[in-house]
Amino acid sequence: MFGKGGEGGRELAETICRVIQEKENETRFAPIYPDELPVEEKIKAVAKKIYGADGVLFTKQAQKSLQEIKALGGDSMPVCIAKTQYSLSDDPSLLGRPSGFQITIRDLKLSSGAGFVVAYAGDIMTMPGLPKVPAAEKIDVDENAVIHGLF
Repeated sequence: MFGKGGEGGRELAETICRVIQEKENETRFAPIYPDELPVEEKIKAVAKKIYGADGVLFTKQAQKSLQEIKALGGDSMPVCIAKTQYSLSDDPSLLGRPSGFQITIRDLKLSSGAGFVVAYAGDIMTMPGLPKVPAAEKIDVDENAVIHGLF
C-alpha cells in the first residue's frame, strides 16, 4: 500500500475504519489500570497484563524516584515504560513474549508537562535508533560557505 503514496494511505485508512465498524460491538476499549492507582501499581499492571511478567522489581534509585514523584503530585499520572525493543521483558536476550520473568525498573522520571511518568526498565538508551557515527560528523562548510553532508 505504501508504494501507492497517498492513495495507499487512503486505502489503509478505509480498511481500518471498516474493520472498526464491523467489530464495534465485539470489543470495547478498557484501560489496563484505573487512573487513581499509584504509579508503582500501574507499572505492575502493565508488566503483568501486557508483558506477561510474574512481577516487578524496583531498584533503590527507582524507589527513591517513586517517592519524589509522589511528593510532586505525579502519582496519579499514567505510565510509559521504556524498555528494550527486542522483548516484552527488560532483557534483550529474552526474545518475543517470554514467561517466568520479573521486570526491573531502574529509575523513573516525571514528565509533568507531557502528563505521564516514564519508568526505565533494564539497561536501555533513551534515544534509540541513533547511529554509531552521528550524521553531524559528516557535515562541513567549505571555503565558499557551501554546506556539504546535509543530505
